[in-house]
Amino acid sequence: MSTAQETFMSHLIELRDRLLRAVVAVIAIFVVLMPWAGDIYDILALPMMNTLPEGTNMIATGVVTPFFVPVKVTMMVAFVLALPWVLYQAWAFIAPGLYAHERRLGLPLVLGSTLLFLAGMAFCYFFVFGMVFSFIAEFAPKSIVVAPDIEQYLSFVMTLFLAFGLTFEVPVAVILLIKAGVVSVAKFKEARPYVIVGAFVIAAVITPPDVVSQLLLAVPMIVLYEVGILLGGLVSVRKPSDSDDVETEPVAVSNDQDQHS
Repeated sequence: MSTAQETFMSHLIELRDRLLRAVVAVIAIFVVLMPWAGDIYDILALPMMNTLPEGTNMIATGVVTPFFVPVKVTMMVAFVLALPWVLYQAWAFIAPGLYAHERRLGLPLVLGSTLLFLAGMAFCYFFVFGMVFSFIAEFAPKSIVVAPDIEQYLSFVMTLFLAFGLTFEVPVAVILLIKAGVVSVAKFKEARPYVIVGAFVIAAVITPPDVVSQLLLAVPMIVLYEVGILLGGLVSVRKPSDSDDVETEPVAVSNDQDQHS
């Protein structure tokens, strides 16, 4: 086996080990949380339950739905709790192949993107859900009883979690594009009117057909876009020097010197 093949196989083995560690962590947390799967779903359903009439509960139309829906929610919570460890495994795999200035920028971006995604989910749960569900409950005709199905509710909240989590990643995307030289800060500023219109269009497509949820998604998207421009301007001030790229290969240089000597 050649050296290149040995290196490739070693990378595959390391990737397998990293993935295995990440999966084991998620499964371990999931197993620990399973006895409280019902309570975890009740916490997720709390924003909806607070807007339902007194004495009204959510319903389950499927035979196995009361079991599988809490299990899905518990798995999602286990993945979120294990996310720092999962991202660390990904970072530990790719970091040795990065230059010094890429490692200095990459780690804050990984941590920042994780925290921003979690912040988007928290913003959605603690602020958006209450306003959206209250608006829907007040708008509903008095002749009907609002009793959502738990599976449809899970699908709805997962869509909003994903939408708001990705929305809060806007600063990271802007910074990466500026740092890579794909788009300049000036171009982002020029595109501001189009971004504002696009934010409302995206919010109208992703969120339910009500003004409240659309505003709650579009406005943070615009604000975070401005934050990304501000931080991108600060990041683009310092450009990596050639010495940064040499930092990752000190051993190779010293070996060459020993051979010449």
